[in-house]
Amino acid sequence: MIEVQSLTKDFGPIRAVDHVTFTVSKGEVLGFLGPNGAGKSTTMKMITGFLAPTSGAAKVCGHDVESDPIAAKRRLGYLPEGAPLYVDMTPAAFLRFVAGIRGFKGAEQKRRIDRAVQMAQLETVYNQPIDTLSKGFKRRVGLAQALLHDPEVLVLDEPTDGLDPNQKHDVREIIREMAPEKTIIISTHILEEVDAICTRAIIIAAGKVVADGTPKDLEARSRTHQAVTLKMRAVPAAAQQMLVALPGVEAIETVPGGLRVLPKPGEVIYSTVEGFVRDKAWPVDDIIFARGHLEDVFREITRPGERRPATAAAAEGARA
Repeated sequence: MIEVQSLTKDFGPIRAVDHVTFTVSKGEVLGFLGPNGAGKSTTMKMITGFLAPTSGAAKVCGHDVESDPIAAKRRLGYLPEGAPLYVDMTPAAFLRFVAGIRGFKGAEQKRRIDRAVQMAQLETVYNQPIDTLSKGFKRRVGLAQALLHDPEVLVLDEPTDGLDPNQKHDVREIIREMAPEKTIIISTHILEEVDAICTRAIIIAAGKVVADGTPKDLEARSRTHQAVTLKMRAVPAAAQQMLVALPGVEAIETVPGGLRVLPKPGEVIYSTVEGFVRDKAWPVDDIIFARGHLEDVFREITRPGERRPATAAAAEGARA
């Protein structure tokens, strides 16, 4: 549904996107992650035809965005960064304008607009000037125009930016409901959003893809993956020395309220640690198993000097 092949964009001497390649299939919700200035929005602008690439190509539903732009954009819904709108219009006028551009007239236009307004929950501000709306409502007007023609592909740049927690929940529910029948790319800084709605995530840094996998694949690259935290009000004498000697244990860390036991790569140590603690009758309040933290992985692989391309071998290592 989306094919990106060696996409590159230069702004003078600055390379913003550097030979980015990936595909996205129907039913996938791809989280597109990266620090500020990584090239996320520039990549999305090239996929949607807003910017021409310096080199490389992007296709939407088999249509090249540069050589066949109208066919590609008919199948595409795009919420740009910042949700640019005609602020002197009302949502009603703006959505009628967009529907007209999309070729909808009469009863079909009304049906499309009504559906988009309902999905984006714009009823209360439908006839209010966009300039007077909150940032969150402006994002929802932008989302409504992206959904209006029921596209096969959605590219959403920070779709929940500026929304309150309830509104974020509502937008995520909309995305979940649409996901099985669509192909969706979401740019976000909110890592919990990746866990909540994405089936796959790509991390980009300095214009290059540095990780590509499911959220669980990426969490498995965290140093705390499979770690076990022992919550104890009083740590027994020599506890660290005894725990580090257990099979599969790499290291012990002191954390607030207890100890964290880190496994060697590929080891699962929960049963070993839990059995040892039970045998010793240590006063443990809780034993917490960690599947890993996406935030740790994000920080590690986007730091300058520590970036490395996502390779098949790296992906295999993460799954292991």
